[in-house]
This record gives sequence, C-alpha cells and structure tokens, in this order.
Amino acid sequence: MNASPLLVLCALGPEVWALRGGDWRGGSGGPPVVVRTGVGRRRASLAVRRLLTAAPGGYGAVVVAGFGAAVAPGITPGDVIVADGVRDAEGNHFAVDSGPALTRALTVRGLTAHTGVHHTADHVVRGLERRALHLQGALAVDMEAAAVLAALHELRPGLPAAVLRVVVDTPERELLRPGTLPAGVRAWRTLRSTVPALVDWHLRNDRPRGRPAPAALNHPTSSTLPQEAS
Repeated sequence: MNASPLLVLCALGPEVWALRGGDWRGGSGGPPVVVRTGVGRRRASLAVRRLLTAAPGGYGAVVVAGFGAAVAPGITPGDVIVADGVRDAEGNHFAVDSGPALTRALTVRGLTAHTGVHHTADHVVRGLERRALHLQGALAVDMEAAAVLAALHELRPGLPAAVLRVVVDTPERELLRPGTLPAGVRAWRTLRSTVPALVDWHLRNDRPRGRPAPAALNHPTSSTLPQEAS
C-alpha cells in the first residue's frame, strides 16, 4: 500500500499561494493537497468533512496552517505559534500531540517558533478580550482550527494533525481592520518557509493508509502541488 498525501487546510488565498511556492521535495505520499476552506468555523468544518467523506483513509496527515494573531505579549510578527492544544468558545479542548516536534523542526530551520494553546474564535479578537484569552492560557487566536479538529475527532480520530499560525499582529500591534496585514510580507515569506518542516513532520508520522485521494483534486478550492514547486 502506498503512503498517503498530506492535506493542508488554509482559510485564505494568500496562505495557499505562500504554501504553493514552498519546497515540498521529498514529501511522503506524493504531492500535498492544499485546500482553501474559507474563513470561519462553519466553512472550515464543511470543507474538511466533505474531503474526509469523499476520500476516507485518503490522507496521511492534516495540517491547519496560515496567518493568525498572538494574544501573548513579547511575540513578534513573523514568529510561528504551533498548537499543542486548541480550544473553542464552548469550552471544548482538542489536544495536538504534534506541537513540540513540529516546533523543533521549525526551530532547526532557523524560524522563531513557540508552542502553546490556540483559541478558535468566531470574530476578530482585540484589546481586553485578547488579554483575557492570554490569562486563560492561550498564545494565539484563529477562526478555523477547532472546527477542523472536531471533524477529525469524529471522522478520523487516529489521523495525525498539526496546527500552526504565522503571527501577523500582536497585542502591541493590532490589526486596524481584518483585511490589513501590517506585517503581511514577512508573514507570507515565513509561512512559505515552514514547508520543509511540514514535510519532515509528515515523513515522521505518515504510515501506509491506502490510496491517495483523487476526489480532492476536483474540490473547487483545492490545489495539488508538484514535489518541486516553482
């Protein structure tokens, strides 16, 4: 049986673009499948459930990757925050065992990476709410990861998963509006630079799981990447 490809889920087109140009050479299971889910828990949940249902057993691991906000002080735009757990507003908590290993892989490649809890919110978090999340133990906030992990827990509980966010704004430098990325260029380049660490993590975690997932190739927001990206 062949190894299965890595499924990479992003909310935004620029995140897909950044990852598309990364160095995916040597990856397990052939080219990764990169899917833009759209922003928010509902869209992310629908996308991942559709993909997993269309190709049961078709992926070697799942990564949620993209831009995010730090809620802890002292973190710089362009840093990477890797989840060792993800929680949502309802109090659900999903452990992410990949956190420490993926953080080490990123650090070895010269990136500044932190490990901690991500909080998945339904809105852009600012000011006092951001401070409150930090006091509750979070390092980062996003709007999709908990929904993806909930779907995996239900449909593929044994599938390796990882979550990482490249920081674009911090408590000291908040976004003026959701579409503004003051540190966007740096974050975009950093996200692209995470690819070799993702390849390494997938190689260490993938086991033969059956055929790849051709159905995902027809997903309207999916992209398959060559092993040697241009």
